[in-house]
Amino acid sequence: MEVSEGFSVSRRLINYITTYKTHNMKKLSVYLILIMALPMCSYAQLGPTVTSWILNTTGATGYGGILSNVQQVQYGTNNVYVSCTCIPGYSIGPWTGNPNIPSNQNFVFKITRNPTPNTGALTAVSLGQIGVWKNGVTMYNALDAQSYNNQGVWLQNAYHFELVSFDNCLGHPDQSGQYHHHVSPTCLYDQTDSMHHSPLIGYAFDGYPVYGAYAYSNTNGTGAIKRMASSFQLRNITDRTTLPNGTTASSAGPAIGTQYPLGSYIQDYVFVQGSGDLDSNNGRFCITPEYPQGTYAYFVTIDASLKPVYPYILGGHYYGVVQAGNTSGGMGNPGGHNTISETVTTYTTGVATVPSKLSTLVYPNPAGDYLFIYIQPIASNNFTARLVDMTGRIVSTMENVQPTISYTLDVSKVPSGVYNLVLQNSDITHSEKIVVSH
Repeated sequence: MEVSEGFSVSRRLINYITTYKTHNMKKLSVYLILIMALPMCSYAQLGPTVTSWILNTTGATGYGGILSNVQQVQYGTNNVYVSCTCIPGYSIGPWTGNPNIPSNQNFVFKITRNPTPNTGALTAVSLGQIGVWKNGVTMYNALDAQSYNNQGVWLQNAYHFELVSFDNCLGHPDQSGQYHHHVSPTCLYDQTDSMHHSPLIGYAFDGYPVYGAYAYSNTNGTGAIKRMASSFQLRNITDRTTLPNGTTASSAGPAIGTQYPLGSYIQDYVFVQGSGDLDSNNGRFCITPEYPQGTYAYFVTIDASLKPVYPYILGGHYYGVVQAGNTSGGMGNPGGHNTISETVTTYTTGVATVPSKLSTLVYPNPAGDYLFIYIQPIASNNFTARLVDMTGRIVSTMENVQPTISYTLDVSKVPSGVYNLVLQNSDITHSEKIVVSH
């Protein structure tokens, strides 16, 4: 039962109560309790994949005046679609020695509502985004995309080589302007709270939740709260000539010392089964507050002094099956711009809404070389934007325009004049007059 169904039942109960002549106040109280409980039950049944995101309902802005946190959450039977700028609500920066500047990424991430374990060869976590925090900021793996002498053998640990460029929230932007965290996002949740189970703070791209550092001691949801310990350990080596599997490296790494201490490279670590609480993916199957029936879950790892511990978020692989569309094609070529291909409902802080009237921001008008298009939140997707002249000729087209995402239409080569901007999908056609003036 979804929220709309709950409210429908509630109305029927209200009608029944107002027409039924009863002196039995106990029965009336039961009906009133049902009225209040139904929407709450419906809300819960949507599940944390829908309800856990930090929605920006006030138009609040973050770095650079960009809208912060998550702009819209839409859900269908199979997936949740999270529209976000990749800018958090907390203050970020500066980034020592990092010339990059955070920018609006206009992401539409697709998170499955039905995650499944991967029974075949596990999918390696790639460079670029590997998941999304609940505020719409991306999570990255432990690598910084560089290796010793560019030989691809000894891979650099981002926490060691890029720490100087992290801000107070332990995040920084890459060259594409994507602000991200390689390690536990200190400003997103209270990582000093060791008395309570940590909150759900994001989802990996296989659809399984990512939690903060603390959980129940026992996987069945019992026992004291404890800090989850990684099962990766620093190797007992004096030089970098062998790999974690014991084979000889094709090329030696740098000497272990002050400049490159043990832990500077990913190959300085080895997975030791049972040495910690978590598996090689940095997760475990367990009961959590949001998943009382149990789920596989990842945990960010930190030490007693709150410093990040390798592998920080996910290990080298995803536990579950990863859908296409979210992961990066490499640095500077991010994924996360999904087309919505199923019927969806818009989720707004516990209430599902299905508005049908299109509201837009189209500016400037008159336009010079560029026209900026923004569709307000609505549960209708995949619009085509067409600029049509007064004779009916289409002079410019843009496909897969999604609500809550800012788009730029280049009209620098369009002759000056009056045009109609037509936004259309299978449900809605919207048109407004645009003047182009060079």
